[in-house]
Amino acid sequence: MSSTRISASPRMAAEMPHASATLQFEDNTLLARLVGDHDKHLRCLEEGLEVEVARRGNRISIQGVPEQTARTRAVLSVLYQKLAAGEKVDISSIEAAIRMSRPPQNTTSILPNAPQAAPEMEGDLPVIRMRHGNIEPRSPGQAAYMKALAKKELVFGIGPAGTGKTYLAVAQAVAMMQAGSIDRIILSRPAVEAGERLGFLPGDMKDKIDPYLRPLYDALYDMLPGDQVVRRMASGDIEVAPLAFMRGRTLSHAFVILDEAQNTTIAQMKMFLTRLGPGSRMVVTGDLTQIDLPAGTTSGLRDAVETLENVKGITISRFDSTDVVRHKLVARIIEAYDAKATAVREPSRSKGRQEKNGTAK
Repeated sequence: MSSTRISASPRMAAEMPHASATLQFEDNTLLARLVGDHDKHLRCLEEGLEVEVARRGNRISIQGVPEQTARTRAVLSVLYQKLAAGEKVDISSIEAAIRMSRPPQNTTSILPNAPQAAPEMEGDLPVIRMRHGNIEPRSPGQAAYMKALAKKELVFGIGPAGTGKTYLAVAQAVAMMQAGSIDRIILSRPAVEAGERLGFLPGDMKDKIDPYLRPLYDALYDMLPGDQVVRRMASGDIEVAPLAFMRGRTLSHAFVILDEAQNTTIAQMKMFLTRLGPGSRMVVTGDLTQIDLPAGTTSGLRDAVETLENVKGITISRFDSTDVVRHKLVARIIEAYDAKATAVREPSRSKGRQEKNGTAK
């Protein structure tokens, strides 16, 4: 029977200083799954880490700058150990491993430069344990966010679309409900039009509001069987409601999530945050670059972050384009828009400084 471990986890068979490395694997069956059909997984590594990767027999050679070569070696080690543990490896998991290998600023890499067995590395990463399987972080930002979700009573998740802010919050809520840590889940969003008018939508109030809550429903149905979602909603264990329905309530022994919070006013945000009752957790998510409030209205999320930044017991997790776990083009699109916004702001700031200096003279 074939071995299911990398020889010496994997060992360096040869290495040219500052340029190349060669990994040797024992199980050719697992190695074939590691490289993918027509070596497509290796091509993904090449593009994501800017290295050259080639397979020869039971060896994989890597060429590139030292940092990227070390990252590639560590990523291959982790992915091989996942396969040896019976897990699936596909393009999505490879992209996640590449993101996780990125060294956070002013800290050491989550995937260290030296080869290391995956279980040791993964032991430090947070996991949301679900009945249908575990949910693991797919970026360093997600790892920090998941740690906060597991420990803190009030967490803000701020960043662009596709970073998993709402999905991970719903997953934590479902896991805690299944474990009996909370009695109910309450999911809410402000019903603010994004270029459309609510009143022109067909149907009664529920029909008008449901489109705004659809992403929350989608996350729930991804975590639980459909009939269980319907049953728990009917019993009140799960409540999905617009923000306006939160006024006057005390939310006890519940996991409460406010999504799209950038579209709250200051008054609405204060109202929501003060609903927190005994035994409850609260998560507030939003993207400050996607505010749909009327011009001149300050976002409640922006105000809350500025006001509560240093309040004990509150964690503010910030995501950026490097944490996007959707299609890789989404990250590039976000980066392009951010670059454009920065380019527009800089001339305005420069002009303002010049006018101020002129006035001073």
